[in-house]
Amino acid sequence: MSTSPKDKGEAPTPPDKSTVVLLLGTIGDTTWRMFIPTIGFTVLGVYADKAWGTKPWLTIAGIAFGAAVSGILVARQLKKVDK
Repeated sequence: MSTSPKDKGEAPTPPDKSTVVLLLGTIGDTTWRMFIPTIGFTVLGVYADKAWGTKPWLTIAGIAFGAAVSGILVARQLKKVDK
């Protein structure tokens, strides 16, 4: 037998403001950790490809390196959350 609010006929309580702010802050923090390195290194790769005529290899390298950096940053974030 579960004692959830639905079983008692009560409405669930909404989360408090501090929980919502914490959740939105975490989402924002994760977003920049994923997109800024990936987009930054991709743009850098496109620029380097145009400058040196190596199209598309440095762009691909920029995408891969940016994704790797993003993964490392998100992994560090998750370690902080686990503490």
